[in-house]
Amino acid sequence: MCWNLSSVLRPALIWGALALAVFVPVIAAANSPLLQWRDPLYIFAGLAGVVGMTMMLVQPLLAIGVLPGVSLLASRRLHRAVGAALVLAVLGHVIGLWMTSPPDVIDVLLFRSPTPFAIWGVLAMWAVFGAALFAVLRPRFPLRAWRWGHTVLVGLAVVGTVVHAVQIVGTMEVVTKIALSVLVVTALLWAIVRRRVWAMGLRRL
Repeated sequence: MCWNLSSVLRPALIWGALALAVFVPVIAAANSPLLQWRDPLYIFAGLAGVVGMTMMLVQPLLAIGVLPGVSLLASRRLHRAVGAALVLAVLGHVIGLWMTSPPDVIDVLLFRSPTPFAIWGVLAMWAVFGAALFAVLRPRFPLRAWRWGHTVLVGLAVVGTVVHAVQIVGTMEVVTKIALSVLVVTALLWAIVRRRVWAMGLRRL
């Protein structure tokens, strides 16, 4: 009876914690007082960025297949689908901001912006696009080289996104922003270590 209860309770707790980690920052951002007088397009662009950051928390967990009740094959398929959605979220974030203030976004893309958070944001954007391109071109690379390249680009995307989010004073609420940043970095590091341990174990066989 205790075993059955544990087998049900543990997955429920994991999924519940993940849902809180994903939805609370988005809800907090959507209720930010800084959005009260903003244009709807600006609000959409800001929330697209927040949603994209929450996807960065889910992606490493899907990559290593640790979410309960999801097979490794299904987890890998979801990883690809969420990766595509992440690219769309980044595009929504950038295009939405460009439509509200084209000169500012052009300065950012050309690395002429005086604000450091903007530079980190555009570096994260290109890293996301690079990681997605690597995923599409996976059959063209040796597996080990592909994993290294994809992991480096994902790491750059995460670092750039976290620094961008922490430095900027905007849509995201401070406490949930810091908590999400810590969780995103932790999930990525856990995935890298776990994948490394698997690889070492396979080499010993």
